[in-house]
Amino acid sequence: MLRTLLALTLAIQPVFAADLPDLGEVSRQYFSDQEEQALGRAIMRDVYADPRYLDDPEIETYLNQLGYKLVSVSTRNQREFNFFVVDDPSINAFAMPGGNIGVHTGLLLSAQSESELASVVGHEIAHVTQNHIARMIASQSQSQWPTMAALALALLAARSNPNVASAAIASTQAFSIQNQLNYSRDYEREADRLGYEMLTRGGFDPRGMSGFFNRLERANRFYDSSAPAYLRTHPLTTDRISDMQSRSETAPYQQVADGLDFQLVRARLRAQENSPADAVLAARNALKDKRYSSETAARYGLVTALVRARQFKAAEAEVQKLLSGKPAHPMIQQLAAHAALAAGTPALALQRYQTGSETHPGYRPLQYGYVEALLATGRSQDALARVDRQLALYPLDRRLWRLAAQTHAQLGQRLLSHRAQAEATALSGNLVAAIEQISLGIKAGDGSFHEMSAAEARRREWQEAEKSQRKN
Repeated sequence: MLRTLLALTLAIQPVFAADLPDLGEVSRQYFSDQEEQALGRAIMRDVYADPRYLDDPEIETYLNQLGYKLVSVSTRNQREFNFFVVDDPSINAFAMPGGNIGVHTGLLLSAQSESELASVVGHEIAHVTQNHIARMIASQSQSQWPTMAALALALLAARSNPNVASAAIASTQAFSIQNQLNYSRDYEREADRLGYEMLTRGGFDPRGMSGFFNRLERANRFYDSSAPAYLRTHPLTTDRISDMQSRSETAPYQQVADGLDFQLVRARLRAQENSPADAVLAARNALKDKRYSSETAARYGLVTALVRARQFKAAEAEVQKLLSGKPAHPMIQQLAAHAALAAGTPALALQRYQTGSETHPGYRPLQYGYVEALLATGRSQDALARVDRQLALYPLDRRLWRLAAQTHAQLGQRLLSHRAQAEATALSGNLVAAIEQISLGIKAGDGSFHEMSAAEARRREWQEAEKSQRKN
């Protein structure tokens, strides 16, 4: 469903309050906030179940940090966002209901600077803040819209891969509205204006936007029969290209260095391409020939590839180079600890996780790894204490709930294990599966009176929510 070969549009003009439309409540007359949230959950349930969803905490954490850096400088930032990664080599990003924004690995690798990536993400954020999908729905007769489930499938197919949308939704009412799910030129201009404002206010280079845009335009000339699929949902016009070029030419010059996070993420993705042996060879050659923007990132990519190839002695030698000097970046701390655990040196891994967690207490991927290492070494009670502390801080983190489920299972606590797995499943958008999980826990009957009562109350809450979804 998610595979596609698309081209991206970027944000351009600055924005002033007078330029923005009066959104009012028109779009909510037929499509309420509650319905949009339900639609977003339905879409993300399918995203998380898709094998092309990239469940990589480090990369997803970086993307959310970048996204929220842009959201924080937006004039319309009163809602929550969720940024996720799709393992697909095509250049693509798309916005979905409920503040969900997907980015393909192809975009992360093809962007030649962090400012280029931020240009695209800012544009997609603007589609959400301007309620473009809600406004498209409100502009159509309600009799034309399918069920919520069919609409979720149609939106996901249209946004992530219009080329296969027809096949994906041919058996539903959603097929009849496929052509109505394309962004209008007016919506694109709105997203351009707000995206440009976020880009400049966030401290990124506005010229990265026009540079990427021009490369995409040149690439588009190779399509003889029809425009790439993304251009059917994000119409590209000569006016928009001209506006971007004009704005870039008049913007004050500023050289913005890429963040180390950006370089590390790209190195991580490259190290996961092709076979482990090929990945190691490519990483070694890049270091040897000095074909890199950051030596630290290049060496990080080599360690990642060496661990994939199970060349642990060589990986440890490179880790020592990464850890020398000033306190290491949290992604480097996480990789160093993971490499030690994979190499069969759990004491060293735990030592590195402890050091990393103390140095970067708010970096959740380190906490995930620390709990996994504690479980791998049989320290279940320590793992439970750590995961409980993290859940107190981040109660909506589905990865922490999954780790809590594993921890309780290792301790033989069946009710609590099923309850934690149910919480993770519900946060992934699948209430039916969550109800099934918590019912299994209640049936196990090994919890205290308080734990049983809490589980039964949670099940009733989810049953009511699921009933409401079906009614919608």
